[in-house]
Order: sequence, then C-alpha cells, then structure tokens
Amino acid sequence: MASKRQPRFDFDTPVDRQGTGSLKWDLYQGRDIIPMWVADMDFTSPPAVIAALKKRVRHGVFGYSLPPKELPEVVAHMLEREHDWRIDPKWLVWMPGLVTGLNASCRAVGETGDSVMTATPVYPPFLQAPGLSGRSLITVPHIDDHSRYVFDFAGMEEAMTGRTRLFLLCNPQNPTGRVFGREELLRLARICLSRGAIICSDEIHCGLILEPDAPHLSIAALDEEIACRSITLLSPSKTFNIPGLGFSLAVIPDSSLRERFRQVMEGIVPHMNIFGYTAALATYRDSAAWHRALIDYLRTNKKLVETFVAQTPCLSMRHVEATYLAWIDCRQLGTQDPAAFFERHGVGLSNGKDFGAPGFVRLNFGCQRSTLIRALERMESAVAGHRG
Repeated sequence: MASKRQPRFDFDTPVDRQGTGSLKWDLYQGRDIIPMWVADMDFTSPPAVIAALKKRVRHGVFGYSLPPKELPEVVAHMLEREHDWRIDPKWLVWMPGLVTGLNASCRAVGETGDSVMTATPVYPPFLQAPGLSGRSLITVPHIDDHSRYVFDFAGMEEAMTGRTRLFLLCNPQNPTGRVFGREELLRLARICLSRGAIICSDEIHCGLILEPDAPHLSIAALDEEIACRSITLLSPSKTFNIPGLGFSLAVIPDSSLRERFRQVMEGIVPHMNIFGYTAALATYRDSAAWHRALIDYLRTNKKLVETFVAQTPCLSMRHVEATYLAWIDCRQLGTQDPAAFFERHGVGLSNGKDFGAPGFVRLNFGCQRSTLIRALERMESAVAGHRG
C-alpha cells in the first residue's frame, strides 16, 4: 500500500511585504535595511486559514460576532492533545490581543499600589503593564549559567514584599528562547503561592517548540492548587502568523478571578472581530500539517543563526529551545548601542534595552532562508569591519 504523501508548504519563496502597511517592513521603508525585529514571520499563513477567511469574506456581512460554536471544544482538545492539559471550556475568556491579557491581569489582581514581579530580560509589555495599572514593578534578572537562562529563586524570594500580588511569567521565554522544566515551574509556583501571589503565564510561543527534548508545560497544568491561582494567556498569532487579526484567549480556572478579569475589561476592551475567530478555528482545527512543516523549517534557520554566532567574534548566545527569536549578547563588541550599530549596516534588530538588558539584540529568524542568510552576511561584515 502506498504511503500518503505529506503536503509540501512553501516557506522559501519571498513574500513582498513592503508598502502593505506592515509594521515590521514599513519601519524601514525606502532604506536598505532587512527587518528582523518585531515578532511576526514573513511566511504566508496556513492554507486552511486563508481559505476560511476567503469563505467568510464571500458571505459579505461583518456584523458583531460570537465565537464559532466548536471553538471552545477545539481549544480544549488542542491543549489536551499538545500539552496534556485538560481544561473546562468555561474557563476561557476571549481577547483581541495577548498584551490586553497582561494589562487586564495587572488590573484584576490586587489593588492600586501593589507590586507585580517578573524576570528579565522579558517582552517589553511585561515591564510596562504594571505601571499602566497603578502597580509598581519588581524585576529580578535571570541567571545565565553559561548554558541557559534560569530563574534566580533566591533573588525572587528576597525581592518579594507583602504587597507582591502577581508574578508575570513568560514561558516559552521571550527573548531568551527558554522552555522551563517541571521542577523550575514547581519551585516558582511554590514561592508565589506561599506569598499569596497569582501567576499570569504568557504562553503565546508554546506552539513553537524547536527542541524535541524540551516539551512545553503549562504551569497551571501541574496541579489544581496552582491552576486556581493562575491566568494562562494563549494565542495562535505567533505560531500561525496571524497577529494582525487580533485573537487571543485567557484560561482562568478560578471563577472569582475569571469574573474579576472580565470586569476590568468591560467597556474598555473591544469585542473580538469575526476574522480573528474564523482564523483561530482554522489554525487549531485544520493546520497541523503546516505547523509541523513550519517547525522543521525554523529548526534549520535556528541552526544557521547559532552557527553564525558561534563563529563570529564578540557575539554569543544560548541555545534556542523555542520561539523564532535569537537573543544575542553583543557586549564584547565594544559599542554602546548594538541595535543601532547593526541597523547602520543594513539589519534591523530589536534593542535589548527595551527588554531590560542593554548590550543585547533580539533577531527574528522567522523568515525565508535566503533573507536570513543575507542578514547574517551583513552582520558578519559589520563585525569584521568594526574589529578591523
């Protein structure tokens, strides 16, 4: 019997995004700079998503919308299948963006004047949301143990106060690419629960695991007590490249916390749009083969970046376990602003200062391999010229 042929998806053909209103590309409009900064990919979204959106457009009526009836069960099935986490669909709260969830969590937990803790470097909205919510921010840097970034548990315990009500966790971690293990998450949870703090876990990159030996674990899935003190934020936007459609969700098992979360969004956060719902259903239900092919492609891109950094003087990085982001240490380069340095040489990277770590840059390798190679060649030339 002939085996079924796996569908082939084209991640190599460049897609011209210039002049399309792309935040990523239009930042450098008219300049010879390859954009590798903001975390969206340069690949077209899965065929199932494009087909579902076309079908919805043909309907022609775009009024106020409800989630597709099957979406809650599809999400629950996805979490059980891929992350071994059984949830009740009643725990789900729909939102138009994950940053919304970070800010709603800060407002829903504690009171004005309380503190929120996180570990740096981290996605910039983690550093901004507490202040926007009338909370103070406590940061504890990750420890680089020379192989990966780990939590500074002693530093966390020392920095927590009697008014630390919330811990913002990023797992998989943006920008370091860590996937935290069971013992790490359990220890973090014990610290937070012993101090009465809720854990808000941003898991938007959980579909982008590149290291087979580092499976994603949702902290809320570890046990019921942790689940009842947690808010888990998810979205298909990074994995399936649909951030512009504005869809994300929160999983909140505790009914009181869930109600408070909904209350702080009321009248401020807009309702979900119909295209976000449509695309989300198509990603979770119909795009598994595309997802597998994407992961294979990103793994090869990751190897290219890691090899380049290992061979380039003055640059270093730790192994990327997840995401399509490389966190590169440029402190030995001898320039105060490495992001500006590489931009002058034709590569646009994210500035580590925005993540709480000056001297670093974040490189997005979610792009066509030819684009990545051109960018790495420019960076190699820049470093060689600088050292010369």
